[in-house]
Amino acid sequence: MRITKLTTFVVPPRWLFLKVETDAGVTGWGEPVVEGRAETVAACVAELSDYLIGKDPSAIEDHWTVLYRGGFYRGGAIHMSALAGIDQALWDIKGKVLNQPVHALLGGPVRQKMRVYSWIGGDRPQDIVKGAKEVAAKGFTAIKMLATEELSFLESHAKLDQVIARVAALREAMGPDFGIAVDFHGRLHRPMAKQLAKELDPYRLMFIEEPVLSEHVEALREIANHTATPIALGERLFSRWDFKTILSDGLADIIQPDPSHAGGITETRKIAAMAESYDVGLALHCPLGPIALAACLQLDAVCYNAVIQEQSLGIHYNTSSDLLDYIADPSVFAYADGYVAIPGGPGLGITVNEEAVMRGASVGHRWRPPVWRHQDGSFAEW
Repeated sequence: MRITKLTTFVVPPRWLFLKVETDAGVTGWGEPVVEGRAETVAACVAELSDYLIGKDPSAIEDHWTVLYRGGFYRGGAIHMSALAGIDQALWDIKGKVLNQPVHALLGGPVRQKMRVYSWIGGDRPQDIVKGAKEVAAKGFTAIKMLATEELSFLESHAKLDQVIARVAALREAMGPDFGIAVDFHGRLHRPMAKQLAKELDPYRLMFIEEPVLSEHVEALREIANHTATPIALGERLFSRWDFKTILSDGLADIIQPDPSHAGGITETRKIAAMAESYDVGLALHCPLGPIALAACLQLDAVCYNAVIQEQSLGIHYNTSSDLLDYIADPSVFAYADGYVAIPGGPGLGITVNEEAVMRGASVGHRWRPPVWRHQDGSFAEW
């Protein structure tokens, strides 16, 4: 069997899908995307395809190694996301050829279902109690919300008080056992982040996410000393090498690599194993499409330290299309009692609706992250 063609599809609301074809008629699907840079990642996939055409798709580890190391320059969001989608598609092909789910090829599942959470509140957190009650009524037992709007290095404490008031109202409304995660989104700088992290302790959160940007290792160390709440991060880290210091220095309690950004199933499995050796949990990042979620669930099945899974059903970005629109059988992602079953079909366990993909690609998208500014006109982290 040989790889014959790689085709990318830019589809709404902000996703990029990849189809890898073979001369045996077996196809695999992946989701290589950087949100807001879909066309750039597609170009990188096209560059990497020059090496893959004519190769045996089963040699996944070797292909990963060559595509990562062979270009001399390596790593970063674009390269690793392009590689991620290719890797997902190759695992999808292997599973289909062997008539096994990917998790069976990785040693078999340690769990049959995975706890999931739902997003509420949008980019600027609002109506969070209403949002939490709505998703709870659908069977979810945990949510994640953004903590703040834009914040500068030093802000009025009134802005922090607003965050505390929102979280307090949410905890009171949802009770002591409902899962609440608060995402700082890297919007805060060290002076405000350490204050807010400490003040959120009484609300018994599942975790706080990206209290500062992951490149500020020294700030992470200080913030960790100010809070008892677990710290989660990692969506903007792209390889096991990016995670080395985070893990060895004990700067995170939960890591969040994204299998559509961090080199795919092959690399994310290695990152997860590194984290397990440091007794660190895994909560894979995935505000993306169905192929990405399927890849995440295959990993969740085999990673003992997986604790909860992000998913995008109903997320505020999905205005023109949603998670289930591009798969033939939406019931594969049937949520019940806060969990979703691990897909058991061959490969990634989903069947892509190619007609829907073609329709979506005819529309495409040019989604871009918003640009925020502080009152003085300077750029604000989104």
